[in-house]
Amino acid sequence: MTTTDTHCPYCALQCGMRLRRARPGTPAGAPSVEVDERPGFPVNEGALCGKGRTAPAVLARAARLTAPLVRDPRSGELCETSWERALDRVAAGLRESAGRHGREAVGVFGGGGLTNEKAYLLGKFARVVLRTPNIDYNGRFCMASAAAAHRAAFGVDRGLPFPLEDVATTGCVILVGANPAETMPPALRYFTRMRAAGGRLIVVDPRRTRTAEHADLHLRPAPGTDLALALGLLHLVIADGRLDEEFIAARTTGFEQARAAAMAHWPERVEQITGVPVPAMREAARLFAAAPTGMVLTARGAEQHSKGTDTVRAWINLCLATGKAGRPGSGYGALTGQGNGQGGREHGQKADQLPGYRSLTDPAARAHVARVWGVDPADLPGPGASAYELLDRAGTAAGVRALLVMGSNPVVSAPHAAHVTERLTTLDFLAVSDVVLSETAELADVVLPAAQWAEETGTTTNLEGRVILRQAALPPPDGVRTDLTVLRELAARLGHGQGFPDDPEEVFDELRRASAGGPADYAGITYARVRAENGVFWPCPGTTHPGTPRLFLDRFATADGRARFAAVTHRPAAEEPDADYPLHLTTGRVTAQYQSGAQTRRVPELNAAAPGPFVEVHPRLAERLGVTEGELLSVTSRRGRSLAPARITGTIRPDTVFMPFHWAGPGRANTVTNPALDPESKMPEFKVCAVRVEKAAPAGRERSAAS
Repeated sequence: MTTTDTHCPYCALQCGMRLRRARPGTPAGAPSVEVDERPGFPVNEGALCGKGRTAPAVLARAARLTAPLVRDPRSGELCETSWERALDRVAAGLRESAGRHGREAVGVFGGGGLTNEKAYLLGKFARVVLRTPNIDYNGRFCMASAAAAHRAAFGVDRGLPFPLEDVATTGCVILVGANPAETMPPALRYFTRMRAAGGRLIVVDPRRTRTAEHADLHLRPAPGTDLALALGLLHLVIADGRLDEEFIAARTTGFEQARAAAMAHWPERVEQITGVPVPAMREAARLFAAAPTGMVLTARGAEQHSKGTDTVRAWINLCLATGKAGRPGSGYGALTGQGNGQGGREHGQKADQLPGYRSLTDPAARAHVARVWGVDPADLPGPGASAYELLDRAGTAAGVRALLVMGSNPVVSAPHAAHVTERLTTLDFLAVSDVVLSETAELADVVLPAAQWAEETGTTTNLEGRVILRQAALPPPDGVRTDLTVLRELAARLGHGQGFPDDPEEVFDELRRASAGGPADYAGITYARVRAENGVFWPCPGTTHPGTPRLFLDRFATADGRARFAAVTHRPAAEEPDADYPLHLTTGRVTAQYQSGAQTRRVPELNAAAPGPFVEVHPRLAERLGVTEGELLSVTSRRGRSLAPARITGTIRPDTVFMPFHWAGPGRANTVTNPALDPESKMPEFKVCAVRVEKAAPAGRERSAAS
């Protein structure tokens, strides 16, 4: 029976899996491939979560787009059309807006699930064909703050600077704002092995999640206070004489300024800010500092804040002060969320970056990439607007008037989502390329049906910096094309008949040349090597280079080889509870759904496990509200209102409610979230805002808020 080794299309673990043709007798319309374990791939060792096991369900024709759609100007409905007409219409829409309003009136919005080849070619398309600065992607909503902090402290950003397997051998892990037991279940084995070997797990999360249930110590700060907690732990490390002064002197700079900032955050002050008791903080500082090796791993709970970059830098300070960085078994890392969130920003989807993680403002970087692309460096546009800024200004005189969206669903995933939806409806032209008719695609003038992970070959870069290869197991159905083909056809219609191949290996070979010598150097990575070696870790500057599973062992990637401390101080969230909006809202994921849910909500097995939105409330809050399990609640912020049934649980803080963000409609969590941006990373503050929670009143009646 024919089998194909490939990888899961969902999270950044990029778990290995094997696809085989479906057995004879498979019902008509069902997926033509099934999933088998692939034990030889080291990240997941054959284990898969429910999303991975059911991934072929979205390949079924009934779940997806199978023909281009164009909006009928008379009826306003999306109607099936030919590929030629659809592509002509997209090219005309982009050309007309650029001609009427200038090149900056055209924009591109990409996705963290696109392969490296697609991300690379999409960035090239924006800058060479459209010559617009306005390209960004939904990865800005995922890991931008960790990336900014990583670059500032270490000189380069790679989610994990070590393989995931190293987690199992370290002495202590502080896991901040991460819930891998639900968001990437196969990764939990590494934490379990670490604890079985005598290591200690400290979880920082306002909720008692499934991950927190595995912890030796669970710290429950109020949402938006992780920065203060990190500073308080560093204060205790300093005060208790637990610094690694030899490491600080030999391999870092800026400690004295960071020390002064931390000493202003004494334990009692931090307890008042965070709600974490001083004895628990002392125990956390002792466990981490005393361990021979240790790691701090952050995720969106710590990063999706208007101070997310400073928060991550404060946790990095803790690693540096205790000598737990740049050594085997130690370091800071970020648990990337999206399947190719790492590679997606390395190769040109981000507003300020060129392939190879080069800066768009660096003349040498511009010259190198321009040579590969065969253009004048002066013709490359400068940096554009970040993701939310691009969406916020869409349809205005200061923003884009035409937008191409590829592999993203901002109507559900963006903060202040009702506002973003309104902005998209004011565009002169919107085109969306996607696998399914997402909520964003429903607004489009043209919708292009894209091939999926099992139907096309391409590389992604997982959370470890391991470049892996998804291999096609079957052709796309009639009426469906790859995104690479779409970009080739659009480029040709816009006057660029050369330079946009749709063969993924040809695109990857060009990406290798464009990245050569850059921070994220893929020059030595080939499809053949990736197949033979279970992936190759970047940087890999030559075909005889072994790749780099562990960064920073000899030096950090800064000019002088030293890591940088940061003198950061706590500041409140952009929006704190008050008399009108007395509670914190925090958002996150559930096991059975993924991101905006555009694909997973079309899988019956996953919907049975997680059928819809809900609001987690503490029993004391539920009593004040007079609400029982399953009753409809209204969650209102200054931006809008969401409706979802109550889920009463003691795992949430009494001053906090939680909503998952996978659903559209009345239960859309991002209707109420705050778009306040981190000044450095431009990451929105998804993880905390002030809300009022009430029983959903019958029409015409109001009920008092919880206070």
